[in-house]
Amino acid sequence: MNKIKVVIFDLDGTLANTLPLCIAAFRESVEPLINRVVSDEEIIATFGPSEEGTILALAPNHYEKGVSDYLKYYDTLHDMCPTPFEGIEEILSDLKNKRIRIAMVTGKGKYSTEISLKKFGLAHFFEIIETGIPSGPRKAEAIEIVLDYFKPLKKEEVIYVGDAPSDILASRKAGVRVIAAAWAETAEPDKLQELKPDELLYTMNDFKDWLNLNI
Repeated sequence: MNKIKVVIFDLDGTLANTLPLCIAAFRESVEPLINRVVSDEEIIATFGPSEEGTILALAPNHYEKGVSDYLKYYDTLHDMCPTPFEGIEEILSDLKNKRIRIAMVTGKGKYSTEISLKKFGLAHFFEIIETGIPSGPRKAEAIEIVLDYFKPLKKEEVIYVGDAPSDILASRKAGVRVIAAAWAETAEPDKLQELKPDELLYTMNDFKDWLNLNI
């Protein structure tokens, strides 16, 4: 088996427990615009596109204000998630020190991604960052862009790390191995296991041990 030379990370639920923050920011921004309560399930059902896509789905008549307010609340409420998962920064530093190249492919929009990476102080670790778009999921396409960026490295030398079933499907479509990250409280390990990722890891220590054996 080829040693790993590139690690591509998801953000929400993989680097940090940001999903509750996202939901809170959506609720604060959308509910006043549409004058009703929005459930967690209703918000999560729109995920796949970037946050702009969620605003389009929930408050299509208030798109510009909805997006503006979302980013404002995402920033001001970020103390809900002040740090990445314990151990993530150490892992990123270790990868960098070992000359493993690091990328990010996230469904988040560009601006919220920038907010979180700045709050966490992690932006400098990522050589290339591909974010989501309003019109729909694009992770498989984004992984392909990252693979093209890292040529002539082979797909077998790349691993994607993400917490959602859609991450496994996107990785398969792009032809790269995938680690299903089940260390967030929002992870659904049974759903991840059903899709047979290359690895299903439950803790940051498990991830660290796996990397030590494969890089």
